[in-house]
Amino acid sequence: MKTINSIFIVDDDAITVFGIRKMLDNTVPYNTISTYGNGRLAIDGIKKALRTNKSIPEVIFLDINMPIMDGWQFLEEFVELPIANNIRINIITSSIDPVDYENWEFYNQKTHHLITFNTKPIRMEKIANITKPA
Repeated sequence: MKTINSIFIVDDDAITVFGIRKMLDNTVPYNTISTYGNGRLAIDGIKKALRTNKSIPEVIFLDINMPIMDGWQFLEEFVELPIANNIRINIITSSIDPVDYENWEFYNQKTHHLITFNTKPIRMEKIANITKPA
C-alpha cells in the first residue's frame, strides 16, 4: 500500500479519534495525522495549507454531528475550495437519520472528491479499505 502523506480526523469524540488512530497505526502507512474537534478548525487548517502551499490531506475521516461546525457545514465549504486532487472523505457517523444519507448523496454528486458513508464503529477489517487515497 502506498504511504499516505496526510490524514485528517475531524471528530469531537476522543474515543472515536483514539480508535481510528490506533487502527490506522496498525494497518496503513502514513506520514502525518492531524485531529480536529470540529469542522471549523479542520476547514481553517485546509485553507491555511492552501494559502501557504502546504500539503492538504489525502484522506479525511469526518463526523457529522459536532459543535461549532458540523460535518455537513464542513463539506459545504470544502467542496467549494480550489482543490484539483481527489480527496477521500470518509463520513463516520452513528446517525440512523435518513436525511443524513440524503445529504451524503447530495454532496457525493456535487463534488469530484470521493465521499463514503460509514457507520460507527469502524471495524479493523474495513479501515485499510476506506483509507486508500481517492
